[in-house]
Amino acid sequence: MVPEPDTFPTPPGALEEENKRLRRAVEELTILNDLARAIGASHNSQEIMNTIIRRSLRAVNAEQGVITLVDEKANQPMKTLIRTMVSSAEHQPLHLNQSLLGWMYLNKRPLLINDPAADDRFKGVRWDNTVSSLLCVPLLIKSELKGVLTVYNKRGTTVFTEEDQRLLAIIAGQSSQIIETARLYEEEQALVHMREELRLALGIQVGLLPKSSPQIPGYDIAGRSIPAEVVGGDYFDFIPMEEGQLAFCLGDISGKGMPAAVLMANLQATIRGQTLLKCSPKECMGRSNTLLYLSTDPEKFATLFYGILDFRNHRLCYCNAGHERPYMLTSGARETGKLARLDVGGIILGCVEQFPYEETYVPLDSGDVVVVFSDGVTEAMSETGEECGEDNIARLLAENPKESASGLIDKLVASVRKHAGSRSQTDDITLVVIRRE
Repeated sequence: MVPEPDTFPTPPGALEEENKRLRRAVEELTILNDLARAIGASHNSQEIMNTIIRRSLRAVNAEQGVITLVDEKANQPMKTLIRTMVSSAEHQPLHLNQSLLGWMYLNKRPLLINDPAADDRFKGVRWDNTVSSLLCVPLLIKSELKGVLTVYNKRGTTVFTEEDQRLLAIIAGQSSQIIETARLYEEEQALVHMREELRLALGIQVGLLPKSSPQIPGYDIAGRSIPAEVVGGDYFDFIPMEEGQLAFCLGDISGKGMPAAVLMANLQATIRGQTLLKCSPKECMGRSNTLLYLSTDPEKFATLFYGILDFRNHRLCYCNAGHERPYMLTSGARETGKLARLDVGGIILGCVEQFPYEETYVPLDSGDVVVVFSDGVTEAMSETGEECGEDNIARLLAENPKESASGLIDKLVASVRKHAGSRSQTDDITLVVIRRE
């Protein structure tokens, strides 16, 4: 009986294949380890994607690479945010076409094409004549497609293999979360920067508003503006004039936030300039309207109430350029308790280049009160969607005919907030109250 041998010799071919497989595994681990170290410490998404593409091209021996990221805020569902080419100068940068993007969006799995023109999955697609082969892998986070990593044209005479596909898929899986984290970090930093800019803008805007109310014997005057956002589009101003006069205004710029605040500052400078030239209310509105029309986009406009208080002769000359009609409560020698509306003037500022504004005078007796307000006071919504309305101002005026100017503003603001309840403020609230003692 012949004894059985302890071991069987391994065929030379099988041993060689095993050695190739091990060398390939070591190379892949080295590639992935180097990539992890290269991108792990960076917060710059462009730098990270650039590194991923270059390492991917070397890993699968391709000519070009591109990362296409999902941009959920854009009209197009996919947007190329970075493209890196590693090839000779005669090769033009390639774009991932919409057919491939759509396929990847639906299937969310690797796609290997070594003969694009003959691929049945993309019949009718016009390929760039320089594309001989391509390999796409999805960038996924919790099964959600965040982007696509694509490499083009295997170098030499070979084609992309299943091994290339597997390695590129591993690279994509390792990179997806790092890319997304970098993008979120950059968005957070941009938000912090924007908030700081808004804080600075608020400081500038607050600096443009009157620091205190005018102190005029025989008159009680107050103003207040409460923006709906960090910075707003409402403003009010008191501008001292010579010969016993005080100009004042209250404006409401279209929109809210930073654009409205910038336009507000522009309008304020214009009004002050016209006032210093001793223009009448209608002249001031006419010139300001033309300047605003010529210097802003068509969709930008402003409403404005502008008045000149003659506190020696106790009368108010005003022009209302499309603004909310102020209330005037007469409590003096004339009809006591009568409410009037100040509506003489013309259209809003900035819609047409020229407009013939009008002005008028109203006398001010002892006890008379003028309340100028923005639409944030009347259009404040309740929890059920009902507006606060103008009747609320009329009621508070009738109930508090002897209230001080600042006290009346306090009551109006409190009434608006009570009406809104838990609903957040959606428009700027601005008030100016003038009361003859």
